[in-house]
Formats: sequence, structure tokens, C-alpha cells
Amino acid sequence: MAELNIQIGGRAFTVACQDGEEHFLQAAATMLDREAQPLVAQMGRITEAKMLLMAGLLLADRTAAIEDQCRQLQGKVAELEARAGVRVEVAVIPPLVQEIMADIAARSEALAAALDEKQNPERG
Repeated sequence: MAELNIQIGGRAFTVACQDGEEHFLQAAATMLDREAQPLVAQMGRITEAKMLLMAGLLLADRTAAIEDQCRQLQGKVAELEARAGVRVEVAVIPPLVQEIMADIAARSEALAAALDEKQNPERG
């Protein structure tokens, strides 16, 4: 288990986490510190518990707002998808059908060339 020293609101903490998870813990501590710094600046000396509680509540409020935005956007996407009614499907054409189509195209070209030769004998 790894130990990490973090700073939140000007106070040092040592926190344990799973090996390899240090960067996640550091990112979370940075977010919490960003909320705690203005609180400490505005209120002066506040207890550690109150600072962490208030910073956590501010983060929770921000997270709730982002979750609401996400739900609204998901609803809009679903609405647009339903309105568009577009369905994309990629067809798989069997090799036999491709061979038959190529044969038909070759015969059509040969017939067109023969017809052109009969109508315009001076070209051939």
C-alpha cells in the first residue's frame, strides 16, 4: 500500500492508497484543495473538519450540477436520434453475388462494345 503526502487548504495530510492509484488520489486532493483554498482565504483559521466538510460539499454541488447537465444532454441526444430516424447498417455482400455482378458487368460492356461496333463500323 502506498502513502502519499497531500496538501489541502494549507494543511498537510498523509493518506494511504493502493499501489498504482497515487495519481488518482493526487488529482482528487488537488480538486479538494482548489475548493478549500478560497474557504481558508475568506474565513481565516477554520477547523480542519469544517474546511474539509465545506470543500467536500462544494465539490458535491459541482458534481451534481455536472450530472444534471449530463442527463439533459443525454436526453437531447436521444431525442435527436429518435427524430433523425437514421439507421446505419453495413451490408455484407457474399462473394458469389460479387462474382455474378462482375460477370454481368463484363457481359454488358461486351454487348455495348459489339453494338457500338455494328453501328459504327468505321471505328473498329
